[in-house]
Amino acid sequence: MRGKQAPKRQLTPDPKFGNTNVTKLINYIMLDGKKTTAQKVVYDAFDIMKEKTQQDPLDIFDKALKNVMPSLEVKSKRVGGANYQVPMSVRGERRVVLAYRWIIKAARSKKGRPMAQRLAAELIAASAGEGDAVKKRQDVQRMAEANRAFAHFAR
Repeated sequence: MRGKQAPKRQLTPDPKFGNTNVTKLINYIMLDGKKTTAQKVVYDAFDIMKEKTQQDPLDIFDKALKNVMPSLEVKSKRVGGANYQVPMSVRGERRVVLAYRWIIKAARSKKGRPMAQRLAAELIAASAGEGDAVKKRQDVQRMAEANRAFAHFAR
């Protein structure tokens, strides 16, 4: 890696909820720099969540994030001509990034409804410990558990 690493930028909290995690979600959903469209999708999804569950959408969102964040993942490591899938613990920042990525990918993969409805459904399912994003986390964790024998290669 050349030069020094770029400094982390501080995100401004979103206008409606005043929460930086919601801002991050908006930024991940945004396509082609259309932030207002992304905000509309997220806020509509939060309204749908509030309507369906009669709970605070921020609580549902936080619970969904916690349920999707992985604690272990596998990384390929070459040792003596063979590639091993070595289980590693996931750093805090990467856990959050993976959780957002998996939730959004799961919502985008479902077709036939507006994005706000798909996102709301995925967040509600994730907060209940179900859905495609939680399944993805379980698959990653299971893969790490299955390769525990190669943990001694981790460094």
